[in-house]
Amino acid sequence: MIYDEEFDVAVIGGGHAGIEAALSSAKLGAKTVLITLDREKIGVMPCNPAIGGIAKGIVVREVDALGGEMGKAIDHTGIQYKTLNTRKGPAVRSPRAQADKEEYRKYMVNKVSNTENLTVIEGEATNIFLKKNRSEVEGVEIDGKIRIRVKSVVVTTGTFLEGVIHIGDKQFPAGRMGEKPANKLPEFYKKSGFPLVRFKTGTPARLDKNSIDFSGLEEAPGDEPPPKFSFWTEPAGSYWFKKGQKEQISCYITYTTPQTHKIIRENLHRTALYGGAITGVGPRYCPSIEDKIVKFENKERHTVWLEPETRDGISIYPNGLSTSLPEEIQWEMYRSIPGLENVILLKPAYAIEYDIVPPTELYPTLETKKIKGLFHAGNFNGTTGYEEAAGQGIVAGINAALRALGREMIYIRRDEAYIGIMIDDLTTKGVIEPYRLFTSRAEYRLYLRQDNPILRLYQKAYNIGMLSEKEYKIAKETEQEIKDWLDRYQQERIKENGKSYTLFEYLKRSDVTIEDLKEKDIHIPERDYVAEEIEILAKYSGYFERERKLNEKMKHLESIKIPSDIDYSKIAGLTKEVVQKLSQAKPMTLGHASRLEGITPAAITAIMVYLEKMRREKVGS
Repeated sequence: MIYDEEFDVAVIGGGHAGIEAALSSAKLGAKTVLITLDREKIGVMPCNPAIGGIAKGIVVREVDALGGEMGKAIDHTGIQYKTLNTRKGPAVRSPRAQADKEEYRKYMVNKVSNTENLTVIEGEATNIFLKKNRSEVEGVEIDGKIRIRVKSVVVTTGTFLEGVIHIGDKQFPAGRMGEKPANKLPEFYKKSGFPLVRFKTGTPARLDKNSIDFSGLEEAPGDEPPPKFSFWTEPAGSYWFKKGQKEQISCYITYTTPQTHKIIRENLHRTALYGGAITGVGPRYCPSIEDKIVKFENKERHTVWLEPETRDGISIYPNGLSTSLPEEIQWEMYRSIPGLENVILLKPAYAIEYDIVPPTELYPTLETKKIKGLFHAGNFNGTTGYEEAAGQGIVAGINAALRALGREMIYIRRDEAYIGIMIDDLTTKGVIEPYRLFTSRAEYRLYLRQDNPILRLYQKAYNIGMLSEKEYKIAKETEQEIKDWLDRYQQERIKENGKSYTLFEYLKRSDVTIEDLKEKDIHIPERDYVAEEIEILAKYSGYFERERKLNEKMKHLESIKIPSDIDYSKIAGLTKEVVQKLSQAKPMTLGHASRLEGITPAAITAIMVYLEKMRREKVGS
C-alpha cells in the first residue's frame, strides 16, 4: 500500500485523552500526528466547565507529575478553586476548579499547535490499516483518501463513534452538539472482531446569566489560598497559589422544588431514557434529574450548582440538572426552580449515545490484546470525566511512543497512583456502566493522597523521559529536604508536662500542629509544602504502617510478571474454565490475575509454582 505521509504515532481525537496522548508521545521524541475534526475544538469542555473533584483532582496532579498538561492548563485558566473534603483527613481531600472553558480551549489549542514533533491534521479517521498478519497496526486513513503510515495508533474518540443526540423524542446523529459523529471507524472494529457496546451520557441546558435572580441564592466562593493542580505552576514547588494570587468568582446554589418533580414525573414518558429511545447504559454516579426523581422518590429537593462557564460571558452551567426532556418541557422545569423563574435557555439539555470497546480488550498498558500498536483511551474505554480521560491518555500516549520507538512499555500499579487503580479496574473488571473514580476504590488511599503525587511519580516520569532535568532536580531536592527534616524530628526532643518526646512523636498528637513548634522556638521548614508533608507523615505514620502491612501480599503479587506466551493449559491444578479466563484476559502480573473474576487463591498458587519451576529450568539450562 502506498502512503501519503509517515509518522511514528497517530492520535485520533482532540479531547482530553487525545491531548495528553499526543503531547506525551511528542515529548518522548516520537513523530506524532493528532487527527481531529476541528483543530479549534481541541480541549473543548462539552459538559461541566470544571477540572478536579473527589479522586479526580488527585488524578490531575498525577498527570502533572507524569509530565502532562491538564494541571498547568487549569491553573492558567481557572476562575474558582476549592479543596473538597477539608473536614476529613488528607487522604480523601481533592482540589477542584471552575474553568473559563473558552480560555482553557484556547490554551490547549495553542499548546498542541506549538509542540515540537506534533502535527495536527483536520479530518475524520475513517479506517485503520493492519499489516498482512492482521495483528499489527500499519496505517490510518483520513476522510477516506489520505493514508498515513504509523507504528502506533491511540484511539480517543470520546462520544463520537456512532454518536446520537436525544432531546425528548427527537434524535439526530452527532458526536457533540453541533458536531458530526464518526460513523466509519466502527466498521474497522467490527471487521477486526472487537465487540462494541452502547453507552450514554448527558449534559444540562446552558442558562443566560442575565435572566437569573441571584439575590436569594446561596453564594459559594472559592478558597483562599486556592489549591494548584500543577507542581510547576508559579510559585513552583508546591500545590498552593499564594494568597490573593488568583482573582476568583463565585458560584451559587439553588434547589429543585416539588413543582420541579411534578413536571418531571408527568413527562417521564417523553424523556429519551424512560420513553425507550435510549438503549445505552448511563452513568450511575452522574444521573439525569429524571433518574434522581425516580430513584430517590422520597427526597424533597436536589441541589443545583450554578457555575459560570467563562469569566466574562453570560453562560451558566446548572450542575445537577442533566436531562433528556423535550425542549419545551425543559423551559417549564428550569423555571420552577428558585432564582430561575424567568430564566432563558441558551442551549437545551440533551443525552447522547455512543459506541465503546470494552476495556477488558486491553492490557494495562492500554494496548489492545488483539492488535499490536493499537491503544485506546478516554470515554472510548467506558469512562466518564475529563480527568479520567487525561489519566488514560497520558499512559496510552507514552506507551504508543515507547512501542513505536522500540522501547519497553510501562504500566502504573494500583499502589502507585489512582491512574493505576482506574486502568486496572477497567482492564481487569471491565465496565457495565460509565466508570468514575472514587477514593473508595483504592486499597492504598492513605498513601495515594492529593499532596504527594510528585513524590510518588517523579522518578518514573524522569526515567521514561517525561520530566526535564530541571524538574527532576526540583522534585528530588524536595524529597531529600523532607527526608532530612524527618530525620531531624525523629532525633530532636521536646519536654512537656514532665515527659520527653521526639518532635516526630509530638507532632503525632491531634492537638499539635507544626506551627505550634514554631511558637516554641523550634525550627520548622521554610517551604510550606515541606512543612505540610512533615506534619501529614507524622500524624498518619501509624495508619501508613498498618495499610502497608495489609497490602504487602498484594504488592508482592504485582512484582511477579507472567510471560505473554505462557500456556495455562500446562499448569497442573487449573480447571478448564480458569485456563479459558486467563488465556482470554492475558494478565501481565500475578496481582492482575488475582483480581480476575473466578480466579481463586489456589489458582494463583498453582501459577506461582509453575513460574518458579520455569525460572529454575531456565537457570539450570
